Parts: sequence; structure tokens; C-alpha cells
Amino acid sequence: MNRREFVARAAASLPIALPGFLSAEQLPVPRTYTYKKAGGCVLKADVYGASFTVKKPVIFWIHGGALIFGTRRYIEAPRLGELFLSNGYALVSIDYRLAPETKLPAIIKDVQDAYRWVHELGPRLFNIDPGRLAVAGGSAGGYLALMAGFCVRPRPRALLSLSGYGDIDGPWYSQPSPHYLRHALVSKEEAFDSVVNGCVCETPEPNPRFRFYVYCRQQGLWPEEVTGRNPHTEPRWFDRYCPVRNVSAEYPPSVLIHGTADTDVPHQESVDMDAKLSEFGVEHRFLSVPGGGHELDNGVAPDVKEKIFEQGLAFIKAHTG
Repeated sequence: MNRREFVARAAASLPIALPGFLSAEQLPVPRTYTYKKAGGCVLKADVYGASFTVKKPVIFWIHGGALIFGTRRYIEAPRLGELFLSNGYALVSIDYRLAPETKLPAIIKDVQDAYRWVHELGPRLFNIDPGRLAVAGGSAGGYLALMAGFCVRPRPRALLSLSGYGDIDGPWYSQPSPHYLRHALVSKEEAFDSVVNGCVCETPEPNPRFRFYVYCRQQGLWPEEVTGRNPHTEPRWFDRYCPVRNVSAEYPPSVLIHGTADTDVPHQESVDMDAKLSEFGVEHRFLSVPGGGHELDNGVAPDVKEKIFEQGLAFIKAHTG
């Protein structure tokens, strides 16, 4: 199923359209591994482009979906994935448990465990070089990539955040979103009917869980539903889960890509990360894209997007070569 078919099917069955989650069918057929079992879930990783004759550097890819929907099967920027593969990288795309059934601390633990699995077993299972590993992701995956800058060991050689964010309790997430309020309102009953208890990594398409996300954005409840904590009464609890508050001089080299017209994650989120990385002298590059929408899925000419992705790739190559 191509992107147009996926979005068309989603639009036909949901009150509002899904954002730009794209099928990874353009990429080679992956090898799938189980890296963990937890909470009744079998958590898997898809490995693209590995070779048993050449030890390759690796991109540890984390999918987006607001920590509520999405799976390892979607690479938000397939062209970026293609560029990594064509430049000699293996790409490992992981699943993790999703909110609201699983709260943020356990989601972070899944990412840490997947990262450890790649480091410890990746060289034997699919012949990668864990010493040349970069973490990348889009949207919530970009947030988790930025989290990896301080919550995993050993530190990645580099990070790439596409439309990611450095804080999770600011007004943009903890208050109703003007953008999502322009869409049909999702009732609480409809929202919770779209999520179920149990393992949610293997979800149907189109994904009904998007309704729950829209409800959270319309009500300003995302932080509370994803973490189980109230940002208005427990603001300090969120510090450990906000990358912008955990940058240090040891933070990995990072590339931030963000469109100025992003209506889902404010461009200011990457502006703030850029400022914090500069404050601590962390090598980084901020690729701000005029008129670009969320994950550059709209508002950007194809040749401009290609150039941006190539610049992001060049930064990663410089630190994993």
C-alpha cells in the first residue's frame, strides 16, 4: 500500500486525516527480530540493509505517533531511510509499547532495552558496528531520539531529530491545540473506544488510535494521558523526560530538522533545543525549513526536501564514518 492509498483509507474511516506516516514498502524487505517481551507484548525490530560480509554502521530508528500510535513498519521519511541504506548503513526500526496503556517511563525503558539489544547482540545477529551508531526519528520518534542523548549508554555517536521536541509539558502539549480544535471534536467516549488494553505494536490500518491523540490535543491532556502525571501540579516530575532540560557538554552531536509551518509540533521546539545545544557547546546543526510542515510532509518542494535530507545524512556520516 503506497502513501496515497494509506492516507485515503485513513481519511475515509476517521473524522480527520492521519498525519504523514508513510509505508516503508520502498525499502528492502527487512529481517525481523524479537528484542524483548514485556507486559504481554512481543516487541520487535526490523533490520534493513544488513550484510553478513560487510560490517556496517547503523541507524537506530524510532517511529513517531505521539507515543500513542504508529509501529516499526512506518518510516516517517522513507527517502531519508533510502539515503541511509544507499550510503552503507544498516537501519534498525524498533517497536515500543504505546500510551495510554503503557506510560512514559516504561516506554523509555523499551527504547533503552532495544538500544542495549542492538549494542550487545547486533554484531552477532546482523553484523553491525555498534561503535558507529546514530539514533534518529521523526516527531515523537525525534523526541525519543533526543532522549537517547542522555538516557542510553554508551552514548550514540550522533542524533537526528525530524520535527522532534525537547519538552513534553509546555503549553503546546498541556493546553488545547488551536490547530486540532479546528477539526471535528472527538468525544471522550470515542477517544477511549479507540484504544484497548494489551499489546498495541501490531495495529490495524488505518489506525483508530489517532482519534485518541486528537482528543488529547483538543483537551490539552497529552502529558497526563501519556505519563499518568499532571504537569500543572507536578511540573518537576517532567524534568527527567524533557531533553531540553538535560543537555550537557557530553550530549551527542545532533542535527535538528524542522519546518517553520509545522502545525503539530511547534518549530520553536527545535529553536529551543538549538539554543540549549549552543549553550553547552554541543556540535550540532539546525536545518530550519521555511514553510515546511510536520516532518516536511507538505510545504516543501521535493528538491528542497532532498537537499535537507542529504545535509542531515552528511552530518551523521561525519560522526559515524
